Amino acid sequence: MSKTTNKFSPEVRERGVRLVLDNEGQHGSRWNAVLSISAKIGCAPQILNDWVKQAEVDSGKRPGVSSEMAERMKALERENRELGQANEILRKASAYFAMVESTAARRDGQVHRRPSG
Repeated sequence: MSKTTNKFSPEVRERGVRLVLDNEGQHGSRWNAVLSISAKIGCAPQILNDWVKQAEVDSGKRPGVSSEMAERMKALERENRELGQANEILRKASAYFAMVESTAARRDGQVHRRPSG
């Protein structure tokens, strides 16, 4: 589970990104567009700039890990962690039942001892 909450809805993010990309030329630079638009939508300029960069990655205009792939990796890591925990539980249960079986066998006199001599 994420430790941070998303203050901005996906619609606000998409609108902010679209405004930056559409108005970049009118502001002289991308950063100037980000500064202007971030003030209008009420977010920090760096956050809006990160959204724009991620949108470019997702559309294939910039190299990097797409949002879809990042989510898939996160899900696989979570599944891997859960499977590891399940394996650990099974390993401990197997060891426990082997010990119980061994103890019961000794108690029933089924343990064979070496002849002395």
